[in-house]
Amino acid sequence: MNRLQLHALLREAQRLSGHKEFVIVGSLAILGAVADPPDGMVMSIDVDTYMKSDPGGTGALSGALGQGSPFEDEHGYYLDPVSPHLPSFPEGWQDRLVLIDFGDVQAYFVEANDVAVSKYIRGDERDMRWLREGLRSGLLNIDAIERRIASAPTAEDSKLPKARRRIAGHRRRLKI
Repeated sequence: MNRLQLHALLREAQRLSGHKEFVIVGSLAILGAVADPPDGMVMSIDVDTYMKSDPGGTGALSGALGQGSPFEDEHGYYLDPVSPHLPSFPEGWQDRLVLIDFGDVQAYFVEANDVAVSKYIRGDERDMRWLREGLRSGLLNIDAIERRIASAPTAEDSKLPKARRRIAGHRRRLKI
């Protein structure tokens, strides 16, 4: 996935919805930080997003742009409508959104270290690969992630200590 592909998807979402502002929350939010991130950080074919002024209305785009849609069939990637409350982002994440104005649409990307906090909490293997790539490339700052993780909401009490152990493991293995 790259910015041109993302722009094409958001342009189609704008055409169908009339909305011009979208928030990108998942692993592809790294495209807000850098135009050409490591391949391992942009392997996803689903763009986790919501309409900035109408998050709940984003689901209406699923038929035309979501998984199994004609858009996915033609382009090989799709829009995955999400709630702004789904990820475990730290306090202040909305103040750190990164704006890219494509002219016809505006994309607000969750800052990469805030995405990293959510990924450490979730702990899936694909998240760990994304995190390792980001740390190795210098696109993620483990100190910032460590500071922010304490303010992230978690559904389970056990998730925060596990996330901190994952961070410590990356510090040791990657020598950062």
